[in-house]
Amino acid sequence: MRTFRRLLDRLNDWFTDYLNRPVQDLEPPVAYSVDLLGALLQPGDVLLVEGNLRISSVIKYITQSMWSHVALYVGPQPGARGDDPPVLVEAELAHGVILSPLSKYVNFHTRICRPIGLRPEDRERVVAHALGRVGHGYDLKNVIDLARDRLSRPSVAATLKRGLRALGSGEPTRTICSTLIAQAFQSVRYPILPTRRMVPCFDVPSNRIDDCVEEAWEARHFSLFAPRDFDVSPYFTVIKPVPVVDFDYTRLRWAG
Repeated sequence: MRTFRRLLDRLNDWFTDYLNRPVQDLEPPVAYSVDLLGALLQPGDVLLVEGNLRISSVIKYITQSMWSHVALYVGPQPGARGDDPPVLVEAELAHGVILSPLSKYVNFHTRICRPIGLRPEDRERVVAHALGRVGHGYDLKNVIDLARDRLSRPSVAATLKRGLRALGSGEPTRTICSTLIAQAFQSVRYPILPTRRMVPCFDVPSNRIDDCVEEAWEARHFSLFAPRDFDVSPYFTVIKPVPVVDFDYTRLRWAG
């Protein structure tokens, strides 16, 4: 039994190492500096990343999106030093949930998604929720389950219809990047991609309950989310850095 367990551990380590290797010659269409990103990002913002690892290619394929990774901007933490402090909470395959600096994604294609109308007190709770997960492990089973589910079924609606409402190991100390961020927003009941359905009215006399229905929102389980969902969500707005001050296209010098 111990020999079999060691064999599984070695296989898992090899697979993790394989997926964590970079893809060669992957050039981002656009990349922003630390100064540009830092000037725009606010605590509670979601940073989407087009990754360059093999696992990034897998996630991009199964979700049919350029975004393979997502992190939450939490801002510099008390006691942070230096010009490039850790300001992002993210879940990585090799290290689990960690704090990272903005410079980590300077040469990557990124996008800022900001929750619309999020109250300041709820923003603090979202940030605190994510920070409280630092040190948790990575749930590789969640990625494998997500791949199997999205490649075998046409939509999340089909997933819900057949009763599958959660993916992954189910261990509370393991997560993936999109699950981590989705769980943080759902902790304050902020919508990402909810479904709507008609339910019996809540506050009506018992003799009229059969005659009254109203619309209710239902949250998808956090383990079913992928990075692209924050991009397509109507409840997050895209914030684009402007790379040139006082941009005037008529003054550009074209090569041909």
